[in-house]
Amino acid sequence: MPTPSTPAFRDPAHAWAAPIALPTGSTAIVYCEGQFGEQDGKTANGLVRHSEKYEILSVIDSTRAGADAGMLLDGTANGLPIVSDLVTGIAHAGHVPDYLICGVAPADGLLSAGQRTVLLDGIARGMHIINGLHEFLTDDAEFVAAALLAGVTITDIRRPREKKDLHLFSGRIFAVTCPRIAILGTDGAIGKRTTATILVRALNERGIHAVMVGTGQTTIIQGGRYGVALDALVPQYCSGEVEHQVVAAFEGEDPDVIIVEGQGALSHPAYITSAHILRGSRPAGVIVQHAPGRTVLGDFPMVAMPTVDSEIALIQAFADTRVIGVTVNHENLSADQLTAAIDGIEIDTGLPATDPLTRPLGELVDMVLQAFPALTPRPTIRSVV
Repeated sequence: MPTPSTPAFRDPAHAWAAPIALPTGSTAIVYCEGQFGEQDGKTANGLVRHSEKYEILSVIDSTRAGADAGMLLDGTANGLPIVSDLVTGIAHAGHVPDYLICGVAPADGLLSAGQRTVLLDGIARGMHIINGLHEFLTDDAEFVAAALLAGVTITDIRRPREKKDLHLFSGRIFAVTCPRIAILGTDGAIGKRTTATILVRALNERGIHAVMVGTGQTTIIQGGRYGVALDALVPQYCSGEVEHQVVAAFEGEDPDVIIVEGQGALSHPAYITSAHILRGSRPAGVIVQHAPGRTVLGDFPMVAMPTVDSEIALIQAFADTRVIGVTVNHENLSADQLTAAIDGIEIDTGLPATDPLTRPLGELVDMVLQAFPALTPRPTIRSVV
């Protein structure tokens, strides 16, 4: 794992994604009580799968204690234990880690009384807090006082910059000459960020210089160089901030292609950020992430899941773009059901489909190369996430 002393680490004070000066140190425990592997544990899930900024030592979830986090999440052991509580996590580490990361991401973005107790305990033990919720702990007198007493910091990832430092849409996106591909979906917490991360890594391994622009708090916590937590902004600035981050990635990295993380769904009744992503990044192509095993929206069970066809039609009617493929979330599906779902989507839509977590990554890369045949490997592969 990169640490602040390695070249892969960039001081967040000088990064586009998170202009926050963090303390020295990178070891972390992720708190995700009762939610690891679930939709509301998506921040913890993401950090277990990928983290540039932090060395994740364990995950706290007493309901799954004793399991290997990688095995529970993806069926492949990664040596990260799930522990019952903070004391056990510290004992496993052999020292007090530098950070306690709040890895839960409920729809309302608020802390419960029990969650508050655990984070305050971490502060008392000398751990810095990384908070990705809508509830800003630096506005909470109890947390501020505890942090001052312990001499630690609290970082509210979703706290936006001052409005004077935010950006309206400017049209600078029209000067970005490389293709942009947005990973949108039919629901929230459906795997868009995971697919985007896997795709960027796979393209770079193929020799195509791809850069990711994040649009949520988890990507920023993971160490993404370019991104903004869109759902914490006043809507007027959302498309402009997406545009600004895409332009920054283009000017800073000279990429062959930019992959833009999606949020929510364009059809979703509660989350509107997909609209800003489409307007701000103006993608030449869109990949739609779908979960055939869901019948209703994850956090809104009173609303039926949209079909892939209806979401594709909505996206292509809303923006000057085209859907180039479908990626499948295999939750609630057997192996045979997954195969049938992928085959059915390809027949119904005429588009390539794959599951990035269980199928060969070549299928995902080929989905992009079929749509953008001008993308060719560079002589030297550049390591970028």
